[in-house]
Amino acid sequence: MRIPRKLEHVHYALKLGQKGSHGFSDIKLIHNCIPESCTKLISLQTTIGELNLSSPIIINAMTGGARETEEINRELAVAARETGLAMAVGSQMSAIKNREVVSSYRVVRQMNPEGIVIGNLGSEATPDQAEQAVEMLRADALQIHLNVMQELIMPEGDRDFRGTSERIASIMERVHVPVIVKEVGFGMAHESVTALARLGVTLFDIGGSGGTNFAAIENARRSEPISWLNDWGSTTAVALLEALHALKSRKAQTGEAIIATGGISGSREVSKALILGASAVGIAGAFLSILRTGGTAALIDRIRAIHHELTLVMTALGAPAIADLWNVPVVVGGETAHWCMTRGIDITSYANRSGFDKN
Repeated sequence: MRIPRKLEHVHYALKLGQKGSHGFSDIKLIHNCIPESCTKLISLQTTIGELNLSSPIIINAMTGGARETEEINRELAVAARETGLAMAVGSQMSAIKNREVVSSYRVVRQMNPEGIVIGNLGSEATPDQAEQAVEMLRADALQIHLNVMQELIMPEGDRDFRGTSERIASIMERVHVPVIVKEVGFGMAHESVTALARLGVTLFDIGGSGGTNFAAIENARRSEPISWLNDWGSTTAVALLEALHALKSRKAQTGEAIIATGGISGSREVSKALILGASAVGIAGAFLSILRTGGTAALIDRIRAIHHELTLVMTALGAPAIADLWNVPVVVGGETAHWCMTRGIDITSYANRSGFDKN
């Protein structure tokens, strides 16, 4: 009997681990020796669109759609509840097509009735299906994920992506919750972010490479892998800078926000992503690994440790709130700097911010 695809994805995600090349090693923080700050005054609250989050960390979309994955979502939801994190589920299309697996998603809301829960569907979804996904979870927001290369490598994947923009626009018109457009690990270029913004999209999860590699996962499932495609896409740091460039170029509208995901596993990447300009960060593979090897208590401890370390960094930089981090100077170097210069993305402005000037 063939293992369900959802379980295969979990198996290979744990087996292959994180890609590691997220690009944040190219982002260098600048020391502030006179921060005029105090840890007691640091706030980790942030906003993405209409959502007010007590933490900038989101447990990002992972799984669901098989009875065996219900335990994973249950324990992730417990961790989210105990640490105040928002949580997204994996694609709900399987539950829309097969009501027998609805419980593998609804368990998230059951375990965290007052928390922020984010639904998830692919860009092939219709407005009716989007409404079903939101209702299924009483979701506070809905992710629409883009995974073109994953689908193309996937043996049974989609081959026709026409009408994607029209469907996204229709879903935004129909559902009554914020819509987040999300890449799954290949990054967003500024041209794509601009095109989505023209549709009215205001929330972008840039999903760069560096974390769970869905190209490698699907190649592992193929009888004849196309291995060179495992390196497809841009790093998380590059994708974040591309998205920020797009929003700056078109003078970002009120409510626009970027979520950085892709290989983020600890406070170092969290801090750097927020300083560059992300409003929140998503962590998936690293949390799944901790859950499966150490259990729910270990995951809760890890999240609290990241919160503590982020508080220390914000204190050291003299940034009492997440928005204050966006004014902190930071140097972009290495391959990320080369990419940005080639693509016409100004990185000198990041190095010359005035966030340290208290006068």
